[in-house]
Amino acid sequence: MAEEQQKNKFTREDMERFKEELEDRKTRVVGEIAKQLEEARAQGDLSENSEYDEAKDAQAKNAARMAELEEILKNAEVIDESELSKTKVSLGSKVTIRDEQTKEEATYQIVNAKAANIFEKRISENSPVAAAIIGKKKGQVVEVHTVAGSFKYKIMKIEL
Repeated sequence: MAEEQQKNKFTREDMERFKEELEDRKTRVVGEIAKQLEEARAQGDLSENSEYDEAKDAQAKNAARMAELEEILKNAEVIDESELSKTKVSLGSKVTIRDEQTKEEATYQIVNAKAANIFEKRISENSPVAAAIIGKKKGQVVEVHTVAGSFKYKIMKIEL
């Protein structure tokens, strides 16, 4: 009997992003690559045609990303926001933490690793900071060990 694959949990927003990216890749990106391939083929000899090679490479990368997105969506489950706690940090929480040394505050959302994007302040549940604060409550101080050293953070606010 096949073992059932664990569902990955994502925020509703993440699920929409994945669906939109997949749709964009299936329509706009595929069309752009097809046009590039057509233009490269029109140049004649394909054996030394860098534009053709680049378009074929882009086509392969796009197909791989589409397959990855389809796999993510197939094994995905939306986090039930009614189950999220406003008192304890969990996957999906937006958390404001304060560095106890510098007193600087930052707000991050804890997300599935496949949806993490540090530039959008969305950190993986597996990251050192998220791993240290998941399950903790507002006001608690946690110590986070990273390759850059150890840091102490105080949980200032937990939001949905």
